[in-house]
Amino acid sequence: MMMTKATIVLLATLAGTSAFAQGMDHATHAASGSTEDNMSVMDSMMESMNGMEMSGDPDADFLLMMIPHHQSAIDMAKIELEQGDDPETRKMAQEIIDAQEQEIAEMKTMLERLGVDAPE
Repeated sequence: MMMTKATIVLLATLAGTSAFAQGMDHATHAASGSTEDNMSVMDSMMESMNGMEMSGDPDADFLLMMIPHHQSAIDMAKIELEQGDDPETRKMAQEIIDAQEQEIAEMKTMLERLGVDAPE
């Protein structure tokens, strides 16, 4: 499989983000339930993206990787709605859910147009 420059840059960016997160000393932070829940969401996203089979098409690969990224944002926003108290933060969380769900639907439509199966 030949990777394009855009795919390589995207993968390198995601790998760098993962490496940075893994290198952080989380033991010094007081972990609340929501912090642990959010970290679990991030770990799940990285796991699913690491096992993802790339198509070789930079457009499709971008969309394939953005879907779990957006889904993780939705999952984290739902945790905020369940556990958060600040009205402004809760409002933003709901806006994120609304926007990201719409964008995921658009990305799945674009993948279909490109002839690539969208993730469930």
